[in-house]
Amino acid sequence: MLRQQDVGHRIVVRRIVGIREGRPLFSDALGELVELSETHLTLATAKGNLRVPVAQVHRAKRVPPTRRPTAAAVVALERAADEAWPAPTRSRLGEWLLRSAEGWTGRANSALPIGDPDRPLPAAVDAVERWYAEQGQPAIINTPLPLAAPVGAELDVRGWTTRPPTLVQTAPLPLPSVAAPRKGDTSGAAGGLDAAPADDGLARNGAGGGLDGTAALDGAGDGRHRADGDVGGLGDAAVELATAPSEEWLAIAAGRKGGLPDAARHVLTAVDQVRFAHVYAHGTLVAIGRGTVTGQGRWLGLSLIEVLPAVRRQGLARRVIDALAEWGASAGATDVFLQVEQRNTAAVALYRRLGFTTHHTYLTRVAPH
Repeated sequence: MLRQQDVGHRIVVRRIVGIREGRPLFSDALGELVELSETHLTLATAKGNLRVPVAQVHRAKRVPPTRRPTAAAVVALERAADEAWPAPTRSRLGEWLLRSAEGWTGRANSALPIGDPDRPLPAAVDAVERWYAEQGQPAIINTPLPLAAPVGAELDVRGWTTRPPTLVQTAPLPLPSVAAPRKGDTSGAAGGLDAAPADDGLARNGAGGGLDGTAALDGAGDGRHRADGDVGGLGDAAVELATAPSEEWLAIAAGRKGGLPDAARHVLTAVDQVRFAHVYAHGTLVAIGRGTVTGQGRWLGLSLIEVLPAVRRQGLARRVIDALAEWGASAGATDVFLQVEQRNTAAVALYRRLGFTTHHTYLTRVAPH
C-alpha cells in the first residue's frame, strides 16, 4: 500500500467499483497522489482530481514518471536554486559547490555534487569532509536524484544519514488563477508552507524592480497587489512587495528558522532580483514570502511562505504565491519552482492545485559524527 512518502509522485490505483455475480469489478486510475489520509486518497488524473475511499482500494503502487528530466535540466534548475539562496562562504571542488552560512539552513550549508569534482568520487567526498571540518560544521551533501545516485551510493557505504526526501516542483507561468479557499479547506494549515528539510524554506523567486523598494503590479504605483474577493475577512489586506525585508518580516523568518545570523541576511538579500512579500492585517504583519528570479531570468522561485497561526486557513499563503508569481512573470520568468518536503502533504496538495508537478527530488545526506 501507499505511504505518506508517495505523496507528490505518480501512482496507479486499482479500486473496487462494484460487484457482479458475486465478484468484484475493478477500475484502474493513474495520476499524481496529492493527498493520503486514513480514510481516503486523492490523485490528480488527466480528467481531474479523483477521491477514492481507502476501503475501495484493492491495490496501489508508485510508478515511474512519464518523462524524466534530462541531466542538463536538473543541473540548470539546481544552479538556479543555488543562485536564489546564495551562501556567503563558497568554494569549488571541480564543478561541485561547497557552501557555508554559519549553519543557517541546510541548503546554504551543504555541498552540491553536480558535474565533475575533478578527482575520483571517494577522494571528492574526503575533500568535502575536510572543507566542512575547516568551517567547524558537519559535512552535508544534497544529492539530486537520479543525477547524484552514484554519490548517494558512496555515502551509504560511509554511513551518512538521510533526511526526509524533498520534492523540487515546477510549474509554467502564469499560474492558474487562485480562488478563495472552500469552507473547511485545510490546505493552508501547514504553518509555514516553506518545507524544505530544515532548510531554506520552500523555494525561491524574484525579479528586478525600481529603486523605491516596492514593485508596482498591474500598473499600481503603490507597490500593492490586491486579490479579488474577500478572503476570510481579510479581503482588504494587500500583498505588498518590497525589495528589502522589513524588521517584522525578518522577525517572522527568524522565528521560523531558529534565529537570523549575519549570514542569513546575506542569503536572503544577496540576489539581484528579489522581492519580499508582506501582508498586514490591522497593522500587524501576518504573512510573508520571498521571491527571486534566477537561472538567466527563466526561473521564478518561492521561499519562506509563512502565515501566522491566528490567520491560517484563510487563503493568505495562496495570495502571497499569486502576487509573487504575477510579479515574477512581469519580470520575464517563464517557469516557477519551489522545494517542499515530501512529507508535508498539506503543502504538496496546495501546490498541486496551483499546477505544480515534481521535476526531481533530492536527499540531504549528513556525515556521521
